[in-house]
Amino acid sequence: MNNSITDIPGIAVGHWTNLEAITGCTAILCPTGSLGGVSVRGASPGTRETDVLSPSNRVDEIHAIMLSGGSAYGLAAADGAMRYLEGQGIGVKVGSSVVPIVPSAILFDLGIGEREVRPDSESGYHACEFASSDPVEQGTVGAGTGATVGKTQGPQRSVKGGLGSASIDLGEGLLVGALVVVNAIGSVHDPGNGSLIAGPRINKSMSSSIDDLISGNSFKLPDINGNTTIGVVATNAKLTKAQATRMAASSHDGLALAIRPSHLIGDGDTMFSISTGEQGGIDGYGDMNRIIAGAIQTVSLAIVNAINFAETIGGIPSVKDL
Repeated sequence: MNNSITDIPGIAVGHWTNLEAITGCTAILCPTGSLGGVSVRGASPGTRETDVLSPSNRVDEIHAIMLSGGSAYGLAAADGAMRYLEGQGIGVKVGSSVVPIVPSAILFDLGIGEREVRPDSESGYHACEFASSDPVEQGTVGAGTGATVGKTQGPQRSVKGGLGSASIDLGEGLLVGALVVVNAIGSVHDPGNGSLIAGPRINKSMSSSIDDLISGNSFKLPDINGNTTIGVVATNAKLTKAQATRMAASSHDGLALAIRPSHLIGDGDTMFSISTGEQGGIDGYGDMNRIIAGAIQTVSLAIVNAINFAETIGGIPSVKDL
């Protein structure tokens, strides 16, 4: 295993990265027969095609997920994924046509680079062209290129966020993997012992965002905008849409373990889920609970990887350069 979401057979990941403009997008391509779920917990989300994932709605297929910088402008990257998949003959069959299902979520990175340059349809198309089942490139790449964290002392004191991935083998053939783009108001902590990994910079040290907010020693909240953590958790187990939705919802516990605090007013935290069905059906609540636990674990570890792999850019230092 390569400790990334591409350990799930059939999942492929590709990035389009613009280091000059400090933005990008990431495509997660799904194998035939996949279905998905979604859970939006932040108060400032930017999403597309999320309603189709509801268990109460008809379409069961999902063909790709697009994660993008560029704020709401970046939702256009999903157009490129649709064009790419249509060219491959992939999508819901409608007469002689195919309609690819490509849910998408965005984060705000317009404050760090060239705000006039955003991921667009061509960017999304290229991300799909670059997709492979190789170990996922992490850090300052794709949708994580312009991501930052720890903004309770203002964006000028933030630390570089990024894109991270992780996976776990639950045994008996069950696999779970996650890919997360970390662009949070909050600071990032070790999910095991709670120690601070990345937070607002104060002189030569860092502070905890949750302590800043509780003590009132923080930048005014109305001015803390432009955030959002978005991601995908995937399993090879065969889930129903309701089970996939539950996996997406529970994966937010991984955010809460590693990002403190998460799900704030200026965050649009959104998690998608993918079930490829390659492994077959699960055996009752026990297997489902194991998958949920794996989702929480891999999401929290992917968040830590996003920070540890990040590189300094745009005047925002990575933790390894502090």
